[in-house]
Amino acid sequence: MNWRRFLRRKRRDADLQQELAAHLAHDAEDLVARGEDPAVADMLARRRLGNATSIRETVYDRSTVGWFEAFRRDIRYAARQLRLSPGFTVTAILTLALGIGANSAIFRLLDGIGLRSLPVRNPSELAELKIAGGNLGFGVSNGYNDATFPLWEQIRDHQQPFSGVFAWGADNLWYSGAGHEVRAIYLSGDTFRTLGVRPYRGRLFSNDDDRRGCGNAPGVVLSYAMWQREFAGDDRALGRKIVIDDQPLEIVGVTPPEFYGLEVGRGFDIAILNCSLALWGGILDNRAAWSVVVMGRLKPGWTLSRAAEYFRVSSPDWFRAVPATKYDPKSLETWFRFRLTAVPAGNGVSQLRETYEQSLWLLLGITGLVLVIACANLANLLLARAAAREREMAVRLALGASRARLIGQLLSESLLLAAGGTCLGALAAGLLSRAMLWFLAVGRQMLLLDLTPDWRVFAFTAGVAILTCMLFGLAPAIRASNGDIAGAIKSGGRSSTADRRQFSFQRFLLAAQIAVSLVLLVGAGLFVATFRNLMTADPGFKIDGLVFTWVNLRPLHPANGEIDPLKQAVLDKVRSLPGVSSVATSTNVPLSGNSWGFTVRIPGREGHAREGSQFTWISPGYFHTMQIPIVAGRDFNTHDTATSQKIVLVNRAFVRKFFDGADPIGRSIFSLAEPGYPQTQYEIVGLVADTKYRDLRDPMPPIAYAPDTQNPGAGPFLTVAARTADPENAGQVIQKTLQTAWPGLRIGYQATLRGILTAGLMRERILAWLSGAFGVLAVLIASIGLYGVVSYMTARRRNEIGIRLALGASRSGVAALVAKQTITPLLAGLLAGTFLTILLAGTAKSLLFGLTPSDPRAIAAAVLLLSAIALLASAVPAARAARLSPSSTLRQD
Repeated sequence: MNWRRFLRRKRRDADLQQELAAHLAHDAEDLVARGEDPAVADMLARRRLGNATSIRETVYDRSTVGWFEAFRRDIRYAARQLRLSPGFTVTAILTLALGIGANSAIFRLLDGIGLRSLPVRNPSELAELKIAGGNLGFGVSNGYNDATFPLWEQIRDHQQPFSGVFAWGADNLWYSGAGHEVRAIYLSGDTFRTLGVRPYRGRLFSNDDDRRGCGNAPGVVLSYAMWQREFAGDDRALGRKIVIDDQPLEIVGVTPPEFYGLEVGRGFDIAILNCSLALWGGILDNRAAWSVVVMGRLKPGWTLSRAAEYFRVSSPDWFRAVPATKYDPKSLETWFRFRLTAVPAGNGVSQLRETYEQSLWLLLGITGLVLVIACANLANLLLARAAAREREMAVRLALGASRARLIGQLLSESLLLAAGGTCLGALAAGLLSRAMLWFLAVGRQMLLLDLTPDWRVFAFTAGVAILTCMLFGLAPAIRASNGDIAGAIKSGGRSSTADRRQFSFQRFLLAAQIAVSLVLLVGAGLFVATFRNLMTADPGFKIDGLVFTWVNLRPLHPANGEIDPLKQAVLDKVRSLPGVSSVATSTNVPLSGNSWGFTVRIPGREGHAREGSQFTWISPGYFHTMQIPIVAGRDFNTHDTATSQKIVLVNRAFVRKFFDGADPIGRSIFSLAEPGYPQTQYEIVGLVADTKYRDLRDPMPPIAYAPDTQNPGAGPFLTVAARTADPENAGQVIQKTLQTAWPGLRIGYQATLRGILTAGLMRERILAWLSGAFGVLAVLIASIGLYGVVSYMTARRRNEIGIRLALGASRSGVAALVAKQTITPLLAGLLAGTFLTILLAGTAKSLLFGLTPSDPRAIAAAVLLLSAIALLASAVPAARAARLSPSSTLRQD
């Protein structure tokens, strides 16, 4: 077909109409000239031409596409029909917009966190090296870092599968020019080349820059965001020096705007070379510090599985070449069992993904169920609309319309509703996803996620829209086209007693809504109860009133003998502030997710398997500040110094694990050697109550507390815990006071313990809020649908009710008759919902706390709530039916 003719078919039709009119006029004039009467001439001319409209239609049809023209007409007709019912149209579109918008928002977050590839060249070729089975110890593992610098050098020098390989890590460093911390990534010289990242300004690092002893010569690369924020995008920033942790580094380049690093959800400000880390200590030679992520780009012909097998076979030699030092031989057996494997790295690494991905998939399932309820509700409403138009459909069928043609016409209404809901839902999705992103970052650094829609988001939204249209539009259209033509025309669309079988499908949809609503209500109840249980759980200390401040004394350049007196002076200064009742120091902030442990040996238990315990170094007064009871023995005091007897206090969990509950006072324990921490014998001088350590979900762990003055790894920094009457404002007061007393003192991490707890429970908070909101929305939609269906079924049985009343039925009996219409779908829905709840309960087991997935109380509460709502929704139509007048009802027919 000629598409130019198709696009100009209206103009051609107008031209044809003028041409036909001119032809008729010319023919009529010719007949008049031959002596015919003008009226007769006009009639003869029309007769000789034939049906002008038919001619126009024939030509028009040859210039168009049949199916497209039919579709266009159906859409126009559907739009007119929807305009006649504005209340229904607005309700339907808003309902769909909420369902589609919620689904798209959750999927957009999933896409940004777990599905979207890194903004680098051919990200699918990237692989990451990890310890098979996870990091099994040997110091504190920094999240996803699975290599030490000496191990990285073995990999770099001996690996074969990668055409390019690099190592990187991240940390916060002090930016002296602005007086705050910046996010730094430290990386090997080949990183940018391997990733295919080109400089936006200046140059990026290369292998020639990355060499041992490079010092500060290679300088620093800025991210585009920092270049704009700190230097206003000025090209003259290149060549300038900035001071990072007291080290002057020259700015050599700027990365492109789209490159945010390799950690999804968290960008970077500066990039430095790994060799520059020599300026900050001996981490480059530390064989036990898991400090870097190793990634590479696979060579052509190498698959991921082949690379994984290669590293599994080759890595034992690398671990033997750089064994962890200063560990006892027994611990090193674990080291030599380590094996490397290769995993996909095209999506980057992300702690955010590990924390929230399961929750987001679950929320996507919840929003999908809400959309199912909305579709079932709209299907019921469309069934009612179709029933009201059954005589119209019957007439169309009688006049020769095909059932497929009628189905297409009725589906066009569903398509318009789905399109309106999708467009409005897309707008809502953008707002909701950004609101959730802000919600996730409350009290912390703003998360850096690319939420711009890509092909996956568009495909998902389009798929949801099509599926939605089919779900709520197809069944009503098919049922409307399968009516009894003769009966519908004869009765005018109403029978004296409506056929109850026509309500069976609507009852089925109603039962499905109730079943899905029950699943959502139970889920919402479980997540809300989990959040409540965690917020009210007893951690063993008093949470409210505590603020933690991390203080870095290094800029004051204290000598070794000055560090402990300076720490004590900091504590005294904080203690003197108004409203501060007690202060102490601790190497661990409770409930922050951090931990430190040692393998412990108990004299006399050498035959037992060696097990670990958490360790925390604290100052005197810590237990008073945290309000942790000392059950037996004594607290630390100023006589517990670095040269005195090494002592510890242990908690009850420690006693149960290592002493089988016996009195531990006076007993000895040994902590096995680790780098920087030689094997040490401690005497237990006290017993304290159990407390949580790193996470509220964990059971009470064994903990040993030692004096901070006896910490062999202590440095010029401390974490101050202060109990105060106003913890929310105390942090700023503490910071200002300390920096006034010691100019140049750095204050890093600052947070209240309540804020730390809230941030740690952000996943549970989101699940509780969103599942609760979607559960309420699902019940609201289901109750509206229940009310609408019962009202419609009652209206269809209006004549039957009139006859019953005329024959002597009581009004209470009529009301009960209407109410009974709810019982069957309600019971079916509740039974099916209970079965589905038990069937799906296991998917959320790991997210619950203090509850079982099929908690009978949650199921019973949801059943009672839905039953009450169902009875209330049917009460209004029942009362209306009981008030009907038999005479007026029968007269209307």
